Amino acid sequence: MQLRIPGPTPCPDEILKAVGRQMINHRGKEFGEMQGRILPKLQQCFQTNNDIFILTTSGTGGMESAVVNTLSPGDKVLGISIGIFGDRFIEIAKAYGADVTTLNYEWGQVANPDDVKKALNDSPGIKAVLVTHNETSTGTTNPLRDIAKVVKDAGKLILVDAVSSLSSINLPVDEWDLDVVVTSSQKGWMVPPGLAFVSISEQGWKAHAQAKMPRYYFDYTKARKFIPDGQTPWTPAISVYFGLDLALDMMLKEGLQNIFARHARVAGKARAWVKSRGLQLLCVDEKYASNTVTAVKAPADMDVAKFNATLRDEYKVVIAGGQGGMKGKVFRIGHLGLITEKDMDEVTAALDKALPKAKKI
Repeated sequence: MQLRIPGPTPCPDEILKAVGRQMINHRGKEFGEMQGRILPKLQQCFQTNNDIFILTTSGTGGMESAVVNTLSPGDKVLGISIGIFGDRFIEIAKAYGADVTTLNYEWGQVANPDDVKKALNDSPGIKAVLVTHNETSTGTTNPLRDIAKVVKDAGKLILVDAVSSLSSINLPVDEWDLDVVVTSSQKGWMVPPGLAFVSISEQGWKAHAQAKMPRYYFDYTKARKFIPDGQTPWTPAISVYFGLDLALDMMLKEGLQNIFARHARVAGKARAWVKSRGLQLLCVDEKYASNTVTAVKAPADMDVAKFNATLRDEYKVVIAGGQGGMKGKVFRIGHLGLITEKDMDEVTAALDKALPKAKKI
């Protein structure tokens, strides 16, 4: 079965074997040594010298941790949304009492740094900006480097949802001066769901010292306190750690730039197929098309649910439908983590076979 959704992604056989190991003492030497290996490797992948924490949670939990560890109720926040996960970041901040100004774009578009600059100038009291780097609901990648420059030039904090980009698309955390960056295990990292990885800058720590939003399980101070002893505050997902330790070795052996180039090549194949079949990307400007997921507008005569079911049942390929208001209007091909150009050739061959069978009755 070819699992080609935006996550969870396929796991290499050796990683599946690793996660099946017997449990160990999470307060013992073996776990401490493993975490001691993992954190520096994560820093290499994040391209940062900042502190990194591993939280046993989903990507959404990581996003919540970014909000509650740096903000206080009533803080003014600018939330940028180009899709469902931008909306989610905003909803989290609102749930904890932030005063959120939203900058929304039609699905398929990306944020304009000039709009961000204007929004910050119009509301000088804004403390932080929330932004999604790669939006899987629309198959678009925000121009994060340019957005971050505007935010940092204005002296604001920037919190980044990099759940579906970091590890697959270049995101140099230190070079772009990003304060809190969140990703999670089930995407390009090639391991099962269960862990979120978070980096925090010096400016992030300064904000943390003043933050008053309620937190307990996700408290970064607690997480930092346990690192010198090779532990986590709460029971970690040990099995996923086993897989992550190996996955990071595999990724660093391949090389980050080679990983980014591979994802670009595979995504290029997906987009070439879309155009060659007379279909349209949801992404308005292909310059910003995602290298981890391709969102395709469904033709008027296509039954998307039928198309996806045919792919799954007859051709052993699993792709995703649309989310939110795009349900029934788009289909999405995930191509991140463990994937090659040969894999994408097999996927597009299956897509070609399923297309004629997906017409509405």
